Amino acid sequence: MTTTAQDTPHKTRRPRPPGRGVPLALLAPALIGLAFLVVPLLALVVRAPWRDLPEQLTSPAVWDALRLSLVCATTATALSLVVGVPLAWLLARTDFPGRSLVRALVTLPLVLPPVVGGVALLLALGRNGIVGRWLDEWFGVTLPFTTAGVVIAETFVALPFLVISVEGTLRAADPRFEEAAATLGASRFTAFRRVTLPLIAPGVAAGAVLAWARALGEFGATITFAGNFPGRTQTMPLAVYLALQNDPAAAIALSLVLLAVSVAVLAGLRDRWTRTV
Repeated sequence: MTTTAQDTPHKTRRPRPPGRGVPLALLAPALIGLAFLVVPLLALVVRAPWRDLPEQLTSPAVWDALRLSLVCATTATALSLVVGVPLAWLLARTDFPGRSLVRALVTLPLVLPPVVGGVALLLALGRNGIVGRWLDEWFGVTLPFTTAGVVIAETFVALPFLVISVEGTLRAADPRFEEAAATLGASRFTAFRRVTLPLIAPGVAAGAVLAWARALGEFGATITFAGNFPGRTQTMPLAVYLALQNDPAAAIALSLVLLAVSVAVLAGLRDRWTRTV
């Protein structure tokens, strides 16, 4: 019995994989870019005073900067959560005139030089600012050059990271769950609290971690709006800047702490990023 072409099973050709070789014109600048980013970090690790590191990190000045940084960054993240999650929901779930402008204003601190943000905070919340003068006259509250000023400056630069992360998660979440809750009699706030918030919890957590890390590393807005007073407004980045002039070993020790925090943040968010790719 002979077989014809019609009887022969059809075999589909698999597409040929792209060449594995990397053109030298792409490989060379890629390696240069990688070295440009990695070599300074390696230099920080190699030149670190490892033997004196415990002593450096336990000195009173360094400990005060560490404690103040952790407290202020955590407080700034909490404030960002309180106002940032509702703001992200407003941008993702509602349609109102000027929404694009509001989103642009929310993301503006991402590209605004931090020093400019500090100047803007002074003009708004300073003792003679458009809002700060009323805070001083009515409540006797003065924010610049105080620990509260550090929290305000860090919140200003960290809040957009939280809003962007949560808004993206809200846009990816299926709104039909909220609609189903509404048909069962739940109010919009109840649907958000009982349905939406559990769904977007991973995005909220990722945004909070990013905001915390950004607040921990803030420098420009903090030194402009809150100053650099040890024990009151001197955070770790400010302590690094000051120690670099007088005690380079302490500056390197603090830099290593900030580097370790950044690596921990990236490691904690790695699984989330790989799931979205």
